[in-house]
Amino acid sequence: MSEEARRNDGDNDGPVEEELESSFDAVVTEGAERLHRTVRAVIVTGLFGGLEVALGVMAYVAVLDETGSHLLAGLAFGIGLVAIYLAHSELFTEDFLMPVAAVVSRDGTPAQLAKLWIGTLLANLVGGWGVMWLVAQAFPQWRAVLSESAHHFVDAPLNTQSICLAILGGSTMTLLTRMQQGTSSDVARIIAAMAAGFLLAGLQLFHSILDSLLIFGAIHAGAEVDYVQWIEWFGYTVGFNIVGGVMLVTVLRLVRTKELVKEERHS
Repeated sequence: MSEEARRNDGDNDGPVEEELESSFDAVVTEGAERLHRTVRAVIVTGLFGGLEVALGVMAYVAVLDETGSHLLAGLAFGIGLVAIYLAHSELFTEDFLMPVAAVVSRDGTPAQLAKLWIGTLLANLVGGWGVMWLVAQAFPQWRAVLSESAHHFVDAPLNTQSICLAILGGSTMTLLTRMQQGTSSDVARIIAAMAAGFLLAGLQLFHSILDSLLIFGAIHAGAEVDYVQWIEWFGYTVGFNIVGGVMLVTVLRLVRTKELVKEERHS
């Protein structure tokens, strides 16, 4: 009776509310488009994503160096996520909702998802690595704050706290994607990007791309941090970012719209 009442009172006769149906269609369509990109398109889009998020890292370090406040610096980092949105590039952690939804809806394949994830991740890191070299050379006075930021991550033990920080980092970015797909307002999407940036950087959540760039900056600046320490931290962080984004956000979203998933599979 409750489902029948919803259909009678709602704006459509579909199995879910019209807003969810429109959002689901947009998510699957965008996810399929990303999955069907050429390798060249994946790499170029990922490189730009790394370049642009590095601008946010630069702003973060500048504010942190001047104020010592991670919360204020987190607000500045949102510049990078706004740049990514306006420039239509992307981060690896933005690909946990739409492409996965497209694969589950059979509008793409797991092999295409692997190509997208691996290509975007590597390109993000390469692009960010290059910009952070420039930042380290341009602002040598930031060596101390870069070193402190890097050690916060590479010195963290693999324990419950680190795992939870990485899960929250992945889920926060995926929630940003979901929020931006839920509105057509550019202003609302920019506000969502700033909010996600504040949470990620201001609370020092473990994010495989953002924090890797901080570590790269410290290495370029000559701090006592090396790539072996980065790899040890990065290895588990990227895995738990995926867990957070896929399990805490994407799976729940797909369960909520399971009727639409079934329809899409048979269309």
